[in-house]
Amino acid sequence: MTRLFGTDGVRGIANEVLTPELAYALGRYGASVLLKDSSSSRPRVLVGRDTRISGQMLEAALTAGITSVGADVLQLGVIPTPGVAYLTRAWQGDAGVMISASHNPAPDNGIKFFSRHGFKLEDDVEDEIEALILSAANGSGLFTGREQLLSGSWSDGVLRPTGKDVGRVEARNDATLAYGEFLKGTIALSLAGLKVVVDSGHGAAYQVTPTILQELGATVISCYDEPDGLNINVGCGSTHPEALATAVVYHGADIGLAHDGDADRLIVVDEQGNVLDGDYILTICGLHLLRQGRLAQNRLAVTVYSNLGVRAAFRNAGGDVVVTPNGDRYVLEAMRGGGLNLGGEQSGHIIFLDHNTTGDGVLTALQLLAVMQAESKPLSVLASQLQKYPQVLINVPVRDKRDWEENKSIQVAIAAATERLGEHGRIFVRASGTEPLIRVMVEGPSQKTVCHIAEDVAETIKMEIGD
Repeated sequence: MTRLFGTDGVRGIANEVLTPELAYALGRYGASVLLKDSSSSRPRVLVGRDTRISGQMLEAALTAGITSVGADVLQLGVIPTPGVAYLTRAWQGDAGVMISASHNPAPDNGIKFFSRHGFKLEDDVEDEIEALILSAANGSGLFTGREQLLSGSWSDGVLRPTGKDVGRVEARNDATLAYGEFLKGTIALSLAGLKVVVDSGHGAAYQVTPTILQELGATVISCYDEPDGLNINVGCGSTHPEALATAVVYHGADIGLAHDGDADRLIVVDEQGNVLDGDYILTICGLHLLRQGRLAQNRLAVTVYSNLGVRAAFRNAGGDVVVTPNGDRYVLEAMRGGGLNLGGEQSGHIIFLDHNTTGDGVLTALQLLAVMQAESKPLSVLASQLQKYPQVLINVPVRDKRDWEENKSIQVAIAAATERLGEHGRIFVRASGTEPLIRVMVEGPSQKTVCHIAEDVAETIKMEIGD
């Protein structure tokens, strides 16, 4: 059976897969698990959302579930995901929840939880929540018959307070202000003299990022900052930086910043219009910290998708990298286990653990801008510190991503590709954690070689299980 929780919370098409009923269940049983060790007589759960049209619907259902177990809810409104993680700690909440599907299309949505310490949940905690939901769905708890429902005789074994003990709801209008003040305190330099184009992707950072940059002295040109509930990530943001690149060159800007829907990622554009992914950001910020003696253990954490050039750059400078499986949770696990303070993904999900407990696109933008100011160099010059190996990533839409590893033809194609690359490259194939895709990544000595190899494997996958 497919696990309810994916690599980044529970996701699906809102009102079809991620229904209000499921949101209520996630609120009720998620809160009951996360708050069972709380010492507070009135536990508090912070809830944020991005700009999707389904956000308020799911927020209402989720809030009902949380308050049904006696916990108070602080509704933060539209705010980046890392803002929820930070405020859960700063405001001493007992848990945090974000309603967002990140870079996915507007019809999708998702629900992800944070512990009271601002970290995403461990697998065993998610499994405990999921077990309660499935038990309620199959028993006489949440999803029950009409007679039981009207009689009020049904029970799921979870606390159901009444009267004054029912949870309360408070809408906070100061959440983005508090988050912004925290962000500004993470750098000590003025951004005066920098011209910045910001593409918020019509998402959660559409007000936060431009406002903070202006307050720090930068000249800001803001675009894709008019969310209507349906235009999030549409032809803009970190997954579509082409228009941003054009705008940077047109305005003669020093840098362009592109967020995804919930602003936990950042992709940038240099002054020449070149799009730079998370590997460049990690290299620029990481080498700066290394030179200052502030890169913990002289290492950073990257995933298997990060370009081999990142490791070469750090080894040449006297540092090194730790390679993790794909996913920010594995990056964070390696950072916490190894005492590291910087890590991230090629997608632009960067974790500065000295400041926040999850990937933070706005924080990352500030750290990168601070490096530009401190070193007084154009972004294109800083980016030249990374010499990338040719790399190709192909996403293959599939009917069913389960059990793809058991397909003999696919495995034969991967084995043949591995043999062709030898010691001069690598192939990495995996199923997406959030979409019906199989991702094929090939890295090697020449662009022509990696393209041919990636296309061969992708075509095999398409023939075998393609959508």
